[in-house]
Amino acid sequence: MTAQADEWKEGEVPPPPAFDERRLLPIEMPPYLSLKYGVDPGTITLGSDGTVRYVIVASNKAGGATNAFYEGVRCATEEVKQYARFNQGAWHHVTNPEWKRIDERNSRYAKELSAQGLCRGHAPRASVGEMVQQMKNPLRELQ
Repeated sequence: MTAQADEWKEGEVPPPPAFDERRLLPIEMPPYLSLKYGVDPGTITLGSDGTVRYVIVASNKAGGATNAFYEGVRCATEEVKQYARFNQGAWHHVTNPEWKRIDERNSRYAKELSAQGLCRGHAPRASVGEMVQQMKNPLRELQ
């Protein structure tokens, strides 16, 4: 199995998709955080390489600034990669994006998003529809 993991290669990354803040599904986060997060279900894709890509929007609970990020998650390795950031009305690509451990402090929302809908254990859910359904109607699952 180790050899198979070593042979994994990320597929071609599509350009950042358009997103709509009115469609956001909220991500449950600890109440002490000053930002709230949501994912636009219309941006979630499941690549043939097993990478789940999406646009997540972060906004201040008090109102004001909103930021969006185009990212990918690898459920198998618990990693996240940021491809682009949206600000001032346009996408700005990240220079040399890299996979990072999902449990790093600054990717807490990615860990929560993975647990709340994108992944089932160390595998992506079977379809985008199943991911969205899980986020809309969270069910307790044995993992």
